[in-house]
Amino acid sequence: MNLEETRFNMVVQQIRPWYVLDDSVLDMLYKIKREDFVPLEKQSMAFVDMEIPLGYGQVMLAPKAEARILQALKIQKTDKVLEVGSGSGYMTALLAEKGGHVYSVEIVPELESMAAKNLKAYNINNVTLEQGDAAQGWTKHAPYDVIVLTGSTPVLPEVFKQSLNIGGRLFAIVGEDPVMQALLITRKGLDEFITDPLFETVTVPLINAQQSEKFVF
Repeated sequence: MNLEETRFNMVVQQIRPWYVLDDSVLDMLYKIKREDFVPLEKQSMAFVDMEIPLGYGQVMLAPKAEARILQALKIQKTDKVLEVGSGSGYMTALLAEKGGHVYSVEIVPELESMAAKNLKAYNINNVTLEQGDAAQGWTKHAPYDVIVLTGSTPVLPEVFKQSLNIGGRLFAIVGEDPVMQALLITRKGLDEFITDPLFETVTVPLINAQQSEKFVF
């Protein structure tokens, strides 16, 4: 398999047709090589248009979703970023390439170790990896300019919106299987938020995600 040709095909055939036209995002996909962050036994799937299982019930998002998220967030070099769910560290690396500093929180110790090893191999130094449960908020380093939830949540906890700076952007996949919506939420003022639906999808929920209240008859 010619890796560079396959990577090129992924960008041209999967990602650009999904309305990802920001050259700074596309360039990163060539620089930070996705296969380096995929578990060894799954590397043949690195460029496929699908989620990749990481073990422990967690997944890497599909390549086109990762690219679309990065484009929507318009991350600046001065931004302080919170990532909920480090996974293998791939999205963490992309966020770090665009942002100022990334605080990435992973609940599964084995995945935190995987992310740490992968980020170290790339000499990425503007990331603080922390092991913990951030599914319902992580105010430790708030306020943030950017927050990314890499798993879904049936209900979006209000604390995430309140943890944004004015002008801050939050990406979250909200809902329950089979109906989930990827949302970009921008804080315009103390009590003013704008919500833009980006795409419909279905992905694994964050461990300990906030649940919707069920009606009991």
